[in-house]
Amino acid sequence: MSGKTVWPIIFGLVIINCFTLAYFLSKDDSMAAVVSGKNQESESIAVVGKKEITREDWMAELEERFGKETLEEMINFTVVEELAEKHSIKIPEEELDRELTIYKSMYNSLDNEHLTDTKELREQIRYSILLEELLTKDVEISDKELKAYYDSNKDLYSIEDSYHLFHIVTKTEKDALKVIEELKGGSSFEALASEKSIDEFTANEGGDLGFVSENNDYLPSQYVVEAEKLKVDEWSKPIKSDLGYSVLLLKEKLDGVQYSYEDVKNQMRRQIALEQMESAVSVKPLWEEAGVTWFYGDNASKE
Repeated sequence: MSGKTVWPIIFGLVIINCFTLAYFLSKDDSMAAVVSGKNQESESIAVVGKKEITREDWMAELEERFGKETLEEMINFTVVEELAEKHSIKIPEEELDRELTIYKSMYNSLDNEHLTDTKELREQIRYSILLEELLTKDVEISDKELKAYYDSNKDLYSIEDSYHLFHIVTKTEKDALKVIEELKGGSSFEALASEKSIDEFTANEGGDLGFVSENNDYLPSQYVVEAEKLKVDEWSKPIKSDLGYSVLLLKEKLDGVQYSYEDVKNQMRRQIALEQMESAVSVKPLWEEAGVTWFYGDNASKE
């Protein structure tokens, strides 16, 4: 399997775990209130006919469905943070910037991906890099192997000018002009895309196309030509193409860059080391070093 294929798979798995953790951590206040006893377990929270559903019933169901998975994610996050501090592993801001840019450049909503808030995504990337550093900290890769890897995979570290675009596709120019009038009146682009766009693949995503570059092969070439003229948060005039008549919105632009060998040397070292690992990328091998014990057993790595 090539580095180009493996890197997004590994990163994607970590990001999915981070999304799950973020979702549950966002509910800390309500969960803490329950655990601390601020709400009576017997409190009725729903009534169906003569049947009452108590908070105790609800919490028991939540624990049954999500308890182990959620606790494991919370432990994983803490393990990575604690061991990174123990081993004095810190991620330079420029490395975070670079990996954030690389990740964004690969983002394509047509692959059913979702781009989260940049600040949250940055924290997820930081977690991913810390985990990779911990798993590969004792692996040495020679300069010769690193340089050979870079020469064979320069395209991984090369980014074209890319544009994060949204679109609304209509059958006629008249319909597209009506869309623009509604936008001028304050209507949300995403809401209009969901309501009016005839592109069934992106309408439910608010018209999100992800990042588009000149060499994309799934959208009309006119899109990039028009995107080059737009400012961030500006929409286009109607564009005629094989799809119909499109109105584009530019959300963000990434300037093209070719990262040097020195720029990505550490990232390549981790990548090669991870590809050499026989097991899947996981926090569990680190649990023993962190001295984890939990409600479901002594150590997940022994399960």
